[in-house]
Amino acid sequence: MKFISLLAILMLAATLSASAADQDKRVFEMRTYYAAPGKLDELHARFRDHTMSLFEKHGMTNIGYWVPIDNTENKLIYVLAYPSREAREASWKDFQADEDWKKAKEQSELNGKLVDKVEQRFMSATDFSPEVKPSLGGDDRVFELRTYTTTPGNLPLLHARFRDHTMQLFAKHGMTNLYYWQLLPDQAGADNTLIYMLAHASEEAAKASFEAFRSDSDWIAAKMASEQKGGGSLTVPDGVKSVFLKATKYSPTR
Repeated sequence: MKFISLLAILMLAATLSASAADQDKRVFEMRTYYAAPGKLDELHARFRDHTMSLFEKHGMTNIGYWVPIDNTENKLIYVLAYPSREAREASWKDFQADEDWKKAKEQSELNGKLVDKVEQRFMSATDFSPEVKPSLGGDDRVFELRTYTTTPGNLPLLHARFRDHTMQLFAKHGMTNLYYWQLLPDQAGADNTLIYMLAHASEEAAKASFEAFRSDSDWIAAKMASEQKGGGSLTVPDGVKSVFLKATKYSPTR
């Protein structure tokens, strides 16, 4: 077990070195759709049968599609990648003008619209993120989307703590680091927000991993040192949000 943990940490270190040497310059968009009542399955069908392939046709990269495990708001969350913000605008313009999309949208909405509301966030990969690409780890994996809001001026310190300590300790305790993002400068909260995604074997495994992580003496020391530099907690009260997700059956990341 110790050998496996050490191997995981070494593999993570190699990944981080590669990402730091060749930082991802792409733009990422996280889109959250709130399906109309009773329409989530139809929305899934439209993405599976039409939308995803049309996104790719117009130069967008599908990273992953997820729904909350406790999906009381009928959400679909997905992430796309683009070469740049300008490329994003051009791709969406072409997509929305595509006759195949117009036909698929019209046919899918014969009995009413599928989406009530859309939220979007534009992001870039942090310099310590593993490569943001589709990841296949088995249909039973559980994903965790975590969003941190920092105290004023402490986002760089939070990044440093993740880069130098937290990620390696996550891996040590059985968590898979997938993606780490920061908001683009024109986005609300760009100066105090970190968004990242982990994968776990199950919700129970996530709970056990975090319990072990929080009691790890290396984590306790790293947290204490970073908070001494930051003048206290690096996150605001209630500044850590966590949502457990399951990948859709058509998601490139599962």
